[in-house]
Amino acid sequence: MLASPIINQRLLEHLNTGVLLLDADLSVLYVNPAAEALLEMSGKRCLGVPFYELAHESDESIVALRHSVVTGHSYTKREAIIQLHNQQQITLDYSVSPVAHPETRLPSLLIELQGRDRLMRISREEQLIAKQETTRSLVRGLAHEIKNPLGGIRGAAQLLSRELPSNDLTEYTNIIIEEADRLRDLVDRLLGPRHIPKQEDVNIHEVLERVCQLIEVESQGRITIDRDYDPSIPELQADKGQMIQAMLNICRNAMQAMLESSPEIEQPTLQLRTRTVRQFTIGHQRHRLVAQIDITDNGPGIPEDLRENLFYPMVSGRAEGTGLGLSISQSIINQKNGIIEFASEPGKTIFSIYLPLESL
Repeated sequence: MLASPIINQRLLEHLNTGVLLLDADLSVLYVNPAAEALLEMSGKRCLGVPFYELAHESDESIVALRHSVVTGHSYTKREAIIQLHNQQQITLDYSVSPVAHPETRLPSLLIELQGRDRLMRISREEQLIAKQETTRSLVRGLAHEIKNPLGGIRGAAQLLSRELPSNDLTEYTNIIIEEADRLRDLVDRLLGPRHIPKQEDVNIHEVLERVCQLIEVESQGRITIDRDYDPSIPELQADKGQMIQAMLNICRNAMQAMLESSPEIEQPTLQLRTRTVRQFTIGHQRHRLVAQIDITDNGPGIPEDLRENLFYPMVSGRAEGTGLGLSISQSIINQKNGIIEFASEPGKTIFSIYLPLESL
C-alpha cells in the first residue's frame, strides 16, 4: 500500500534533517521545519525564492546545482561554509539528489541539509578540555620534578654562604638563592591556585565590576569600558577570588594588547557583556542554564600562529609575557565545569566564558 502525499509530508516535517525541494530553476517548492531553522527563515517566505538567495556558498555551487538538474547526477558536500540571507555564516553537510516532481513529474532537486556547527563546536570543546587536562597533568609532574632539586640548591647555597670567609662572596650565593626563589614562584604559578576553592554565592557582576576597577587603575583611564549586563543572571557557587583572577587575566591581556597598539586604535574599548543561555552543551555535558560572559576588545587581534595553542602554559604573544594568564583562567573555569572560547580578527577579539548555573 502506497503512503499518501499527506503522510509523506508529515514524515518530512518531523525529520531533524533539513529538506528542500527545488524546481529546475532552483526556486524553492517545499521546505520542512528543520530546514527553516537552519536557514533562519519561515517556510512561507522561502517558497518561490531561488535557493542561492537564501543560502549561498559560491558561484561554483550554483553551477553544480544546475548541472545536477541537467545530468541527473547526485552529489554530497561536507562541511560547506554557507552564507545565509541575513549575512550569517553556518557550516552544513548537504546532499543533492535529482528527482521528478511528485505531481508535475518535471525535473526537481531534493536537498538534504545537516547542520555541523553544533557538532563541530562540541568536538572542539572536548578536544580543548582533553588538552587542558593533559597539560595540567604534565605541568604538575614537571613542576614537582623541578621543585625538588630547587629546594636542595637553595639550601646548599644558604649553607655555603655561612662558610664563606668574606661577606663580598655572599653576593654570588645570594644570586643562587634569589634565582631559585624566582623559579619556585614560576612553578607555583604554573600549578595554579594552591588553596581549596571556597564555595560561596557569587554575583558575576560584582566580580566584573571589581575587574573593571582594577583595569581602570592599571590603564590610568586610557581605556573605555562598556558594560552590557543582564541583571536576571542568578548567583553561582564559586570561589570569588578565583573568578576575579580568571576574568582579570583575560581583561588584562586585552588591555595590554590595546595599549601596545594604541597609536593604531583611536579609542581602546573593552566591552563586558553578560547573558544567559538555555540548553547549552559544554563538551559532552548538556546544561539547562549557562551564564555567558563576553569580553570584547578592539585591539589588533590574536596572531594566527598562537591561536591553536593559546591556552597552553608559556604561550604568549608578548616578549615580556609569561604565558600563564589564559592557562590559569581556563583551569579555573574548567573546575566549574565551564569553558572559555575565543574568536579573533584584527580590530575585534571576543573571549566567551560559559559557566553552568545549575549544580551538577
